[in-house]
Amino acid sequence: MSSSSSASIAKLKVAGTWAGLLEVETENWTVPMLREEIAKRSNMGTESINLIFAGKVLKDCTSEEKSSLSQLGIKNNSKILACRVSVEEGKTLKNELLADDERNRRLARIRAAVTALSKRHADGALPIEDFDIELEDQSGKKVHFSETDRLAIMTGLMLHTSGKRFIRKQMFTDALEVLTMGEEAFSLCNPKSIELVDNIPILQIDMVWCYFMLRDIAWIAVAGLRLKKAREGLERAHGKDSSRFRLLQAGRTSELALYLRLELLEGVVAYHSGQFDKSRKFLASAQEKFFQLQVPDEALSLVMSMGFGEWDAKRALRMSNQDIQSAVNFLVVEREKREQKREDDIRRRNEIMQVEQKRYGVTPLKKAVDLQRLTEVVSIGFEKELAAEALRKNENDTQKALDDLTNPEANTALQRNIELRKRRRQQRATDATIERLVSMGFERSRVIGAVQAGGSLEQAMHQLLTHSRADTTVAAENSANAHGSTVNNNASAPDSTPTDLALDNLDPDALDIDCSNEGPSAAEIEQRDVEMEGEIADELARGDALSDYDIEVAKEGEAINEYLALLASADGTSSSQSSQ
Repeated sequence: MSSSSSASIAKLKVAGTWAGLLEVETENWTVPMLREEIAKRSNMGTESINLIFAGKVLKDCTSEEKSSLSQLGIKNNSKILACRVSVEEGKTLKNELLADDERNRRLARIRAAVTALSKRHADGALPIEDFDIELEDQSGKKVHFSETDRLAIMTGLMLHTSGKRFIRKQMFTDALEVLTMGEEAFSLCNPKSIELVDNIPILQIDMVWCYFMLRDIAWIAVAGLRLKKAREGLERAHGKDSSRFRLLQAGRTSELALYLRLELLEGVVAYHSGQFDKSRKFLASAQEKFFQLQVPDEALSLVMSMGFGEWDAKRALRMSNQDIQSAVNFLVVEREKREQKREDDIRRRNEIMQVEQKRYGVTPLKKAVDLQRLTEVVSIGFEKELAAEALRKNENDTQKALDDLTNPEANTALQRNIELRKRRRQQRATDATIERLVSMGFERSRVIGAVQAGGSLEQAMHQLLTHSRADTTVAAENSANAHGSTVNNNASAPDSTPTDLALDNLDPDALDIDCSNEGPSAAEIEQRDVEMEGEIADELARGDALSDYDIEVAKEGEAINEYLALLASADGTSSSQSSQ
């Protein structure tokens, strides 16, 4: 015992605020323990010491990580430098580390919530508190993609939307993290499918805008490449000189603000790359667009007098090149679109509600589970599937449902009922699959073997068509013996099929089976980050087909003047040197 214990003891060479050898158990000690021991020997507070190993400041790991010194690479004869910092510096460092951990957790939540929302939307399984999300082109018409591309695009769009929320909050580092995730999601799409979609070029511009607002010169090279891709992508999507886009927009200049930002950023990159003439050209073009986008007070007042709000009126005038009639027409069409969308959302919510209610079955008196009461019970902390079963059993009586949920015996009975109905539904799905395949002319014993192999109806059929009769029959007989079941060729016999044939892989919905009286679906209802999903859903609800083009351009105007002044200063310096 003593030899195994001493094997984990290591002697660390400490220098700085305290110098000497320190014996530690590297497998059990953590950074906070080491910091506390050295602080004690240095007669200092733990917040006044930084520990440096291999050129890196040792960070206190989170309680979830609990990294030991050995996991950090610290071993016998390792050198640790203990540096004195002020208490305020120590607190600042600690706060920065905590903020960094919080940011990483938030980003992880965003990624998980977006992935869950996108998958449920692609599966057509959004719950009633979510709304339907449609992919639209610049004219507001719905665009259709393959299932795989649709999932990737939905994920990319949600992440892009989350990134823009961080941009509005001036949280540009966080925005970059989320936009990078969005870029990765879009990269999973078939390039041909998204050539005429401008979301990716706009995302590239938003990323470079974050670089610019962070004012880090290190981004120059990658920013130039991103802007080049963005311009090429916009030309593909909008046509040469935005001809296709303006045709869709009835001649309006809705894209002007976006191109202003693009040209400003191109001018900034050119300036920092020493290409002053190129920078001047981009900035001059951006400034011209900036002047075009300034809304005259008279025009704004006139449009507002027709019953439109200030924000809507400004937006319409900016996107209509200050043409009042065009702006009013735009606002009327937008109002009609919003009304139509509201009606579509209500219809979709009703459809989803019906699907949701069908999942939970009907009460003994054939009433649907009350989803509002279900939401109330779930908000208390009960699992949704279990709460639905309690309400179903008790005719939607909330108090009786709560009594059952809080009674251990009744709660167990509810769970048992859910599991029993789940097995019945799965068994019916299996039986229906077998009967359908048998009706197609396949031998029953072969069908049972193919179904047991798992997969959908199509996969079972494929196996029946591609595998030899003998192999499949043997597999079926072996499986039947293993389960202690008997294969019976009588189709009407109630016990003619094994009770657990690859049940989890079959989808009753695909077989048109009515499971309305059976309660929750077979799939387990996943744990959801409702708060984060709600934030993302709210952000998506704010947008429309033209949200990406609706930029205030005030900051862009300031930046244009700043860099034009820098160019003028560079010209003055150059002229002065020439005269000398």
